[in-house]
Amino acid sequence: MKWKGRRKSTNVDDRRGKSSGGKIAAGGGIIGIIFLAIQFFSGGDVGDILNQLQTEGGGVSTEERELTEEEKELGAFTETVLADTEDVWNNIFAENGANYREPEMVLFTDAVQTACGGASSASGPFYCPADEKIYMDLGFFEQLRTRFGAQGGDFAIAYVMAHEVGHHIQHLMGTAGEVRQMQQQANQAQSNKLSVAMELQADYYAGVWAHHNRKYLEEGDIEEALSAASAVGDDAIQKSTSGRVVPDSFTHGTSQQRMEWFTKGFRSGDFSQGDTFGALFR
Repeated sequence: MKWKGRRKSTNVDDRRGKSSGGKIAAGGGIIGIIFLAIQFFSGGDVGDILNQLQTEGGGVSTEERELTEEEKELGAFTETVLADTEDVWNNIFAENGANYREPEMVLFTDAVQTACGGASSASGPFYCPADEKIYMDLGFFEQLRTRFGAQGGDFAIAYVMAHEVGHHIQHLMGTAGEVRQMQQQANQAQSNKLSVAMELQADYYAGVWAHHNRKYLEEGDIEEALSAASAVGDDAIQKSTSGRVVPDSFTHGTSQQRMEWFTKGFRSGDFSQGDTFGALFR
């Protein structure tokens, strides 16, 4: 992705290299792996689940340190990508007679406190609707590549960011709140299906963003995004973590569904065509 020398977002709180503070569940071991597998790209209210991971004795202490040049460059890249999402969604909302409220992004290392509770790096990138912030430990993307077989590359990071911004849009549109209400009255199978629709819609919105950001794309960028989408499909994660696939337990969509909805968004660029709920519940 062509990003150097362009506008950077000011809505970034870079906490990397700083003391995390607070008592937060350590992210290693089987708990971290299961949480990663279930919650990656979570579209619901992550507060309850994050709070479940908090422990009284699980504090994480991080000494302050100077960021490396590579870390600084990666931070600058994410600031540019977030600026691109701001430009695209401000325009789309304005075209539809609405105002876009820009989210803040928090970069952290190891652990972080949020309005949704405490989280360790094992949670993966997530959006907290309570404070309208996106939280990312950028070290996660190495795990995405080595543990789940994603291709990697800078646009894999851009795709994840655009997906989390998609959850912010669902929050602004009221979709997330409506889905949570429906899930409270639904059985487990229906609740899971609603969650899948949320995730696939966020993938669609990520594709819409990429469509409107085409002038900055380079050869191979879309392939990197599709590889990341495939790596975090429910079927791929379940097979990688447990060796078996249980379709009834899917909450995020299959690898094929994730790739398809991102591609639909990228090809159309039309915000209004992302009705994943109608597609899944017909």
